[in-house]
Formats: sequence, C-alpha cells, structure tokens
Amino acid sequence: MISQFFVLSQRGDNIVFRDYRGDVQKGSAEIFFRKVKFWKEDGKEEAPPVFNLDGVNYFHVKVVGLLFVATTRINLSPSLALELLQRIARVIKDYLGLLSEESLRKNFVLVYELLDEVIDFGFVQTTSTEVLKSYVFNEPIVVDAARLPPLGPAALFMQGNKRMPGTAVTKSVVAHEPGGRKREEIFVDIIEKISVTFSSSGYVLTSEIDGTIQMKSYLTGNPEIRLALNDDLYIGRSGVSSYGFGGSSGTGPVILDDCNFHESVHMDNFDVDKTLSLVPPDGEFPVMNYRITQEFKPPFSINALIEEAGSLKAEVILKIRAEFPSSITANTILVEMPLPTCTTRVNFDLEPGIVGQSADFKESQKRLEWSLKKIVGGSEHTLRAKLNFSQELHGNITKEAGPVSMTFTIPMYNPSRLQVKYLQIAKKTKSSNPYRWVRYVTQANSYVARI
Repeated sequence: MISQFFVLSQRGDNIVFRDYRGDVQKGSAEIFFRKVKFWKEDGKEEAPPVFNLDGVNYFHVKVVGLLFVATTRINLSPSLALELLQRIARVIKDYLGLLSEESLRKNFVLVYELLDEVIDFGFVQTTSTEVLKSYVFNEPIVVDAARLPPLGPAALFMQGNKRMPGTAVTKSVVAHEPGGRKREEIFVDIIEKISVTFSSSGYVLTSEIDGTIQMKSYLTGNPEIRLALNDDLYIGRSGVSSYGFGGSSGTGPVILDDCNFHESVHMDNFDVDKTLSLVPPDGEFPVMNYRITQEFKPPFSINALIEEAGSLKAEVILKIRAEFPSSITANTILVEMPLPTCTTRVNFDLEPGIVGQSADFKESQKRLEWSLKKIVGGSEHTLRAKLNFSQELHGNITKEAGPVSMTFTIPMYNPSRLQVKYLQIAKKTKSSNPYRWVRYVTQANSYVARI
C-alpha cells in the first residue's frame, strides 16, 4: 500500500507528486531529497534504495537521471515497491515515448491520469500498458528526440547492414506518425551485464552474466511473433556433456543456469527448434531474463601495479587491453581505483595522441579516475600515476589501495554468444513488411581487479 508517489529531478525539483492516503507529511519530497543528497550513514556516500526516516519508509529508483519515489508508513515489501516504481517508469515511457524532465512537464495531465489508473487509494490496480489503453485517452505531446545528446554507437540498432539510431524507440505506443500512419516496426535488445573478478596476477576468479532480451513493438493488430535462438542453447547443466565444451575459447554450447520468460511467451517448440512464440503486448517488456555462470572470455583484461618510489611516494601503473575484435568499439569507459587515505597529490602521465581520455584525483574520496571515450578492439592503453603521501605507509601500500573497478558499454557484442537467429512475424501482408531491428549491448555490472 503506497501513501505517496513523486518524481524528482536531479536538482530536487518536484515534477510529479500524488498523495493517495494523506498519512505522510506534505514536505516528504524535500525531506527525502535532502536526506539522499547529504547521505553519510553507515560509512557510505550513497543512499540505499530503501530507508526509514521518522517512521516513514522511503523507496526510490533512479531512471535516466530522475528519482522515482514512493512512501508508506506500513511494513511494505521492498521488492514489491521497487518493482512497482520500475513498472510505473516503464508505463510512462511507453506513453510518452521519451522519459525526461521535459516530456513529463509537457505531459503532466496524461501522467496524472496514468497514475490514477495504476494506483487507487494506495493500492496497485494494473501496470499493463495494454490494459491502460482502455482507460486512458489523452494523446501525448511528443518531445523531439533529436534535441537529446547523442548516445554514441551503443544506441544503434542493426538490420543486416542497415543502421537505425536508438532514438527510434522514443516513439509513443499510442501516438501516430504525422499523417495518421503508423510505421510497422519491432525492436529487440539483447542486453548483458557482466560481473568479473580478477586476481592480482590477472586470472579470472569469478564471472557471471545477467542478461535480458528486451522487446518493444509498434505492430498493429498484435500479430504472433516467432523468435529463434541458438540451436546449441540449453537451460541448466543437466544433460549437457562437458566433452568438447569450449569455455572461454568462444565455442561450445550456450548454457543458461536459470531463466524466466514473460507471461505472453509460449515454449511449445522450444525443446525442438529453440523458438519462442508470443503475441507482444503494447509497450516495452522483457521477453526473457537469464543468468550464465559458465566460463567466458572477458572483454577486457586489467593489470594493476602499485609500488613505493621513496618514503612518501609511490607509482601506479594501470594497463587495460581490449580482448574483442578490432571491428568492435567500446565506449564510455571509466576506470576507478581507491588510493591510500594519506594521499595528498597525484600526477598523471597519459598516453600521447589518444583523443578523449582524461585522468583525475578525487581528493575528498581518495580515488583515482581514468576515463576514455572509446577503445577499439585489440588495443592496449596504459596510465601511469605518481602519488605523494603525507605519511609513511610502512609497506602496507597494497593493503590500502584498490581494488580497481571498471565500467563500460560495448555495442553489437555479447560474451554469452546468445543470438537471435531470426524474428518471424505472422500475418504480414505484401503491402506491409514490418521492420525488424536487433541490437546487442554489453555493460559492466561489477568488473573488479585486485591488486
């Protein structure tokens, strides 16, 4: 049972606010933002998604820079509340096409109408875009996606050799194109978030992939769709012989440790030909979520070295190598490394001729940050940093520094080798041949190297 729901901007401005029960003070949005912005409890600088303050439970998620928040005085399941916030954000995005502060402000009447249908007196009624279309009739005011900052190569969808920018999916599922026509399109994302831990000598200690097949449909008439995956795909390790299993070499079967499917998915022929059939609902939805723990080749190798260079000095050498093909480019790479608490100054030695890289020392957090705009597959990059200390460490430098963490995005690449072989749409006519767009994206969930 939800008492309040509100959406805040990064500055703390109240964009949307709905009080359902009146049992929480009106200034809760300001109280929440002040608490989150200046969070210093438990030795952490970032507020957890759930916390209690003066008898009020606050739940929040961050979506494209906006804070979606719910409050309640009862002991509500955190998982339920956080899932509800994510679904509300998804429904609003389905209707507005683009989720941003500007689109929310321009469509506040539509957003409040949606909230009144999703939640009634604090109780959830539905979060289905398809169901809501029967009750919500306001047309969205479309915000021009061309005014958004460029998203880089990760925003590209592929159809053979054709390319379409990711802003193509910023259309509303209820609005029509100019002239009253609706372009028949379907978009599929294979998004994989990888977690890898390296030892100090560079060996992989743990590795895991959390993936999802995300779909957004702009097809009229709700036709049936057949989605074909790898022939050598298996769910669970039972019945799969380890003979010939390629592991990190990039060959062998694709084994999913566990997975779950959207309620609209039918698996009648999955065991035979690895196809999924479904009638896609309106809006964006996950067709399939999966987890893989079989060995795979990490996209980057990280080598970190720190050694003393005098009584109050030390030198750090960070080296990263892209282990994927040269035809693929990673972007928005950020490497972070905690430094000893007595570090006072850091001097960086960057590689010459590399465009779009920078290094910084966050003195308040005692952290080194190295960012690169892009890295081409097969390339290697090195950062050298000279540290100055206020006191001697007496040989404990490796204990106080590290581990090294890394975040990145790699478009058109997935380490699991899960592939969409084809996307078949039933009942298509000669006059209407829908466009099918597929995009692969790999992101770092937890990419850590010990020192």
